[in-house]
Amino acid sequence: MSQLTAEDEVQLQTLLKQLLRSISDKISGAPSPECAEEILLHLEETDRNFHNYEFVRYLRQHVESSLGTVVEDEIQNLTRGGQHAVGSGQDTLTHAVTQRTRDSSQYHQMIQTLKNTMMVVVESLINKFEEEQLRKEEMHRELDRCQSNSQYADNCSDSDSSFNQSYAFIRQEQLQVLAEKLDSSKPKEVRRETLQALCCAPPSDVLSCESWGTLRRNLCAALTEPDLSENVLQFFAKCFSSSPLNVTREIYSSLAKSVESAFLSQRLSFSTGSAAVDINSPPISRLLKQIRLLNDFQKEVTTFWIRHPEKYMEEIIESTFSLLSFHHEQGSAGAEKTLEPVHLLSLLDIKATWFNKWMHGYYSRTVVLRLLEKKYKNLIVAALQQCLLYSEACERSTGEAADSHVEEPRDLGLPQKSVYIRKELEYSFFVHSLCVLGKLIVYTNGRKLFPIKLKKHRDPVTLTDLIVTLINIMYRHPRPLNSDASLTGSLSPSCLVTEVLWMLCERTECAADCLYQTPVIETLLAPVVALLSGQQTSLRSPAATQILIADVLARIANTDRGLALFLYEKNIVVAHSERTFAAHIVVQFTLRLLNNALPSLSGSDASHALCGAFIFVCRQMYNTCEGLQVLQAYGLHKAIAAAWTKTSSQSERIPTPVSGANAETSIHETSNMVAWEETLLGSLLNFAATPKGLLLLHQTGAINDCVSYMFSRFTKKLQVSRCEKFGYGVMVTQVAATAPGVAALHSSGFVRSLVVELWSALECGSDDFRVVRPRPTPMEPIDRSCLKSFLSLVNLLSSSSSVWELLCRQSLANKSDYTLREMPTSIPDLIDRLIAVNSDAKVHSLFHYEQSHTFGLRLLNVLCCCLDSFLLLESQYNICAMLLQSQRENIADQDTAEGPIIIDSLSVERNHVLVRVNVVGGPSERRLPSRALEEGEHPYPWPMFLSYPPPPCYVLNLQDLQNNTQECEISAFLASAKEPKREESWLEVCRRHFCRDILSRPNSLTGKVLADLLEKVVAHLSNSASECFFSPAQYKAEEKNVKNVVLSSVEQLGINACFRYGCYLQILQEDSLSDLELLMKHLKTFLSTQRVNTSSALASQQDGYPGHDWLASTVFLTMAGNMERSLHLLLNLSSQLSSAFIWPARTHASVHFPQQVAESGISPVYWCTAHYVEMLLKAEVPLVHSAFRMSGFTPSQMCLHWLTQCFWNYLDWTEICQYICTCVVMGPDYQVYLCVALFKHLQPEILERTQSQELQVFLKEEPIAGFKFSNYLEFMMGLERSYRKIVLTDMDNIRNPQE
Repeated sequence: MSQLTAEDEVQLQTLLKQLLRSISDKISGAPSPECAEEILLHLEETDRNFHNYEFVRYLRQHVESSLGTVVEDEIQNLTRGGQHAVGSGQDTLTHAVTQRTRDSSQYHQMIQTLKNTMMVVVESLINKFEEEQLRKEEMHRELDRCQSNSQYADNCSDSDSSFNQSYAFIRQEQLQVLAEKLDSSKPKEVRRETLQALCCAPPSDVLSCESWGTLRRNLCAALTEPDLSENVLQFFAKCFSSSPLNVTREIYSSLAKSVESAFLSQRLSFSTGSAAVDINSPPISRLLKQIRLLNDFQKEVTTFWIRHPEKYMEEIIESTFSLLSFHHEQGSAGAEKTLEPVHLLSLLDIKATWFNKWMHGYYSRTVVLRLLEKKYKNLIVAALQQCLLYSEACERSTGEAADSHVEEPRDLGLPQKSVYIRKELEYSFFVHSLCVLGKLIVYTNGRKLFPIKLKKHRDPVTLTDLIVTLINIMYRHPRPLNSDASLTGSLSPSCLVTEVLWMLCERTECAADCLYQTPVIETLLAPVVALLSGQQTSLRSPAATQILIADVLARIANTDRGLALFLYEKNIVVAHSERTFAAHIVVQFTLRLLNNALPSLSGSDASHALCGAFIFVCRQMYNTCEGLQVLQAYGLHKAIAAAWTKTSSQSERIPTPVSGANAETSIHETSNMVAWEETLLGSLLNFAATPKGLLLLHQTGAINDCVSYMFSRFTKKLQVSRCEKFGYGVMVTQVAATAPGVAALHSSGFVRSLVVELWSALECGSDDFRVVRPRPTPMEPIDRSCLKSFLSLVNLLSSSSSVWELLCRQSLANKSDYTLREMPTSIPDLIDRLIAVNSDAKVHSLFHYEQSHTFGLRLLNVLCCCLDSFLLLESQYNICAMLLQSQRENIADQDTAEGPIIIDSLSVERNHVLVRVNVVGGPSERRLPSRALEEGEHPYPWPMFLSYPPPPCYVLNLQDLQNNTQECEISAFLASAKEPKREESWLEVCRRHFCRDILSRPNSLTGKVLADLLEKVVAHLSNSASECFFSPAQYKAEEKNVKNVVLSSVEQLGINACFRYGCYLQILQEDSLSDLELLMKHLKTFLSTQRVNTSSALASQQDGYPGHDWLASTVFLTMAGNMERSLHLLLNLSSQLSSAFIWPARTHASVHFPQQVAESGISPVYWCTAHYVEMLLKAEVPLVHSAFRMSGFTPSQMCLHWLTQCFWNYLDWTEICQYICTCVVMGPDYQVYLCVALFKHLQPEILERTQSQELQVFLKEEPIAGFKFSNYLEFMMGLERSYRKIVLTDMDNIRNPQE
């Protein structure tokens, strides 16, 4: 740089000038030169664009070229000699290299060269600046001389900066003279000079002068003159950019009227010939520039017109509509057609961006719609007429050659095009009209403009007619010539119509008015129906068009209203004028595509894309309970699984690509095959969105592959689909509710990933600074950073099936030493490190012992809410003894065996868990200690204990309900010796009395009454062959053989819990424990004969029923500890349909189910009851259904939890007995209605807890307080009237759930 060339100097001057212009605002705001210098010195700190300036880039490049070699040499010297160790003043290698470089001779030479160079450049800039100032002063003097009689007396500038534009102040007298000089009678040269002077004057002075009216008229007159129009437009543009709306509205209106007058006077037209409109011709060019200026203002004015009175905005809108509608009624037909303003506007703004912006805000949209309705409806008429004309032209050209004159022009809108033929202008007008109409009908008042009466149309055009017309345009649009890619973009008819339909689908009311109409659905499915019927369609690109159809259908099916339309309304005409449901047409077509039964649509890539699109439509239906109910009979899951199996085997046989001519083809084929395989896997996976769908997915044998695919997308945080608003959370929870599902999650690596992610958040932290800086003390028991992982674990382990699958026969490590870097990777590892913290080694292995152990105890508390999960944990890990020992170690005086326990967060958590797992009872029967301290003298009033039983304060006083003296109808009916003539009538009468008693005398249905009712109803049903769903029990076992049956530790623990509860209820005596054990041994012997011989590897399928038989325990307590009555009732009950749902142990691996269903370990309580609970919740309690979706939890998880343990710990004993009797007397479908009633009862709490992200924990930890059967029986009876036909019919089919 020491030897500068002329080019170097010019470049540096340009770059420096650009830099100064970019920061001129900062410099000009400085109060002194010293402050400006300070700003420049700290520019890198204050300007985020500093490194993007070209001048800075130039300097950086020069430094690199001058010192790059020096830096590299110094790095090599330092690293070779080992001199980069920490020394005095040099704590890093970078610091050392920097210091040495700055001390080098090359650095000093570079700095000196830069200084010399910049001095030359700056001096040159100053000289040029002074020359510019002299020229400007000379120009102002010349301008003054041109004005007569000292027009500009106050000749001054508003800024001395060279970066700002200078304006001269101007007086009213001077403006009056300028207005007179602009008169059309003056010479053209004078008028041109006057316009130039106006452009130099401040627009605010010009617009506020008294002679503005005259000036405006003369300006509009000058617009029509070719030599002056450019100057007028320049002045108008300056006014638009710098003046308020109250002034610019006048200019806009004047300009619009001038353009309108120009079209009226010139009467431009275009014929059917090839070259019609040349935009470079002077008249067209002038009009185009004027309309361009109007259009620019239209798009910008929306950002500020809300700050002004509505009348200003209304004047702008009305001027625009007047201009666009002026020629519509006067346009000539035939060979010649009048060129209208809308033709040129559509060329400039083909997608009507101006109209979209005007319709976006309510403030302007109200005025637009009002004016369109009252004064300018002809605008909408013209747009609608243009769409209909284009549609008719498409229909006429259906059978014509490819050069049809309705083809959209390939080069439309490209900047280099200057000549437009008629069809191109008409097509641009069509696109503009379509975009205007599409935006208009999105809004309610816009749709109210329909129906619209058109010329040459007998009937008014309705909204439905418009949508049908648009769909037909999408069907019949011509193919692009030579596969021109430009036409497959945003301006092709199919894409434009599809965008409009997408926009309509996104709004509920709009979709209901526009799309959810029978003619629309018929039109959408007409090509599908034709292909199914073996007819030929008139589509020019069948596969591509069908894909567009499928996309629209999927968006419709994704809404509740659209889904109901597909499933329940017969709106499609098929053969012989017979109507059917849209859903059936779609699934039949999809099956034909999967089976390659449509030769006209065959072809690998196109076929796969089309098939995938229609599977996606079906997916929007079968991933809902009601949709699966309709589609299940078609066996779509089998067809998709078969296609996936075939594709998977084909992809394995594809040879590895090698270099050569066929390499690209092979790679393309492989990628297409992989994409198709993933499409099928994703479609299969979506069956897991519902309980019954998960059973169907398991039956396909692809559950492991689907879950692995889900995990791969889950780790990438990908959405389920473009129509799904939430991620995979709900699906993971649904899958985790079953044994095969959680086994697939474990094998896919999901469980390991979840545990590692939790440990990283809990123990390691997510940020590096936490290594050197203390972590903030968490204010909540579970820190917000760990809450997501905690809820994910709760979702994963919510079901006892998942707990058994992940923990059964899994021992804890209990190592003598743990390294700090040792991370748990499984659920047993997590229990070992966070819950069973019973050694110093485990304590010392935790960075945050108290927080992490609190997390583990909270997780344990949630797990123990499920009684079967607790029984497994207790039997394998002796949880209670471990917690009691930890409490003993927390005694203040360790020298004594007894004493007060130190109150801290961990002892409070342990006390809560110990009470929860030992005290059984509903909301009115037990009291759980708080886990929060209270203010006052006694912050924790709950007594802690070191051995069982817990203090009596945790058990509430029992009300004496066993000997209630209140009379009840059902008791009298059962005692009556009269027998009805018909067997059916006895049960109906019994049901009527039972319902009356629940509604009027609920407290009378306790104790002996319910036991007698249950016994007699079960005996009555089992004596009727028509009422026996399963074969009657043929059970005879010798007493001595039964006594030799060995009960598992889980069963024994369950028996002990049942015995404690019975003693609390004052139902059982001391000797009842042995009777309960004998009953369990009888049932274990009996049920073992009812199970298949399984080869399943699932842990829950190895040793009988995984858990305790809570229904048998409930019956034993109901019968007041009478073993014989209990066994007799249960054996009779085993033949009834209700036993399949209220008695989960009865149907575990049952011989009455298909082998595959029996080996799955999935209970009908889940895939039938819980499935219909979710379906009814969506219809009857939609807010609760939405809350579950948002939380990532599922109602089916809670239903499975409640029903598996017969509502123990959730309802009081009276309500539990009434639940059993209701399902037996009223029918098993009442199990579904009861769960829906429970969720309805809990709705306020559910909505509140969803907001605080506590829904899962609340539902599992809290009992169902305040629920009474008598308050909800009428609601349940209403559900029976509406849904019994569906629910009970499906329950009757549980022996073959695929039908």
